[in-house]
Amino acid sequence: MGEQQNPLTYEIIKAAVAGEKWATEKVIAHYDSYIEELATVKEKQTDGSVRTFVDEDMKQSIILKLLEKIPNFPLEEAERIAETDEGI
Repeated sequence: MGEQQNPLTYEIIKAAVAGEKWATEKVIAHYDSYIEELATVKEKQTDGSVRTFVDEDMKQSIILKLLEKIPNFPLEEAERIAETDEGI
């Protein structure tokens, strides 16, 4: 994937799980290109050509699902991993 422009830190994830709006916005921004990829559809036209576009309704649905799942993120497990990584 290369260098990430919007890396998610433990602090951002923790704030997002706590419901901080700024943090949830950062999570959404982090996954935006992936969400757009998932919401991209191809539609065959009557002339035989194929139109590719981002289905905005699908994109919003995916974002809503992500927002529903953020509070359930296993922070304890992430904390153990973060502590392990710091010890390396």
